[in-house]
Amino acid sequence: MKEDPAAAAPVVVRLFLVDDHPLVRDGLRARLGAMPGLEIVGEAGSAAEALALIGPAQPHLVLMDVGMKDMNGIELAALVLQQQPQHQQPAPHIVMLSMYDNPEYVQKALQVGARGYVLKDAPAAEIVAAIEAVSAGGTFLSPAVSKKLFRNQTPRPLLTPRESEILSALGRGESSKQIARDLGLSVRTVEAHRQSIKRRLGIEGQAELIKYAVEHAREFGGQG
Repeated sequence: MKEDPAAAAPVVVRLFLVDDHPLVRDGLRARLGAMPGLEIVGEAGSAAEALALIGPAQPHLVLMDVGMKDMNGIELAALVLQQQPQHQQPAPHIVMLSMYDNPEYVQKALQVGARGYVLKDAPAAEIVAAIEAVSAGGTFLSPAVSKKLFRNQTPRPLLTPRESEILSALGRGESSKQIARDLGLSVRTVEAHRQSIKRRLGIEGQAELIKYAVEHAREFGGQG
């Protein structure tokens, strides 16, 4: 009895890259492009590009940045998973890439349907392991993320609605004086909220807070 060539053919995982930094996409392409059994079928540098291109590319798996400029990657992941039935094909598995190991982000990513969460500064072997695990139907979290998410400690508290408003405003580039005027607060009160936000999120410096706000303000903008 002859062996069916199609049955013996290796399964090729079709991968799509989403990151608004070209250098990051170049690095991922260089790391993963030669990986056996993996084909990079497209990439996008913005949420709009991703929504337009992922459907036609028909990837099995999407590596998606969390902190993009035009839309939070977690929100984008939810939209991608929602729109796939329109293309009459299975929704791709999504693995989030992030600079942040904040447990709230990990939980929200998993809640919208992501199957993995990998830190950008992780070794390349972790990204490969995530691709293999998720492609096989499993899930994958970077070990550093897993430790924070599941260790026996009181979870980091979520921001209050007022703190969420202020973080969103910081992400839009507003000063404490502008925020105070817009929200009808004193500058001193806004500064107190900024200190509280830093404590809740484990952030120390003002520069780090602003960077965090720019990367993630959209995620909190709907609260309050």
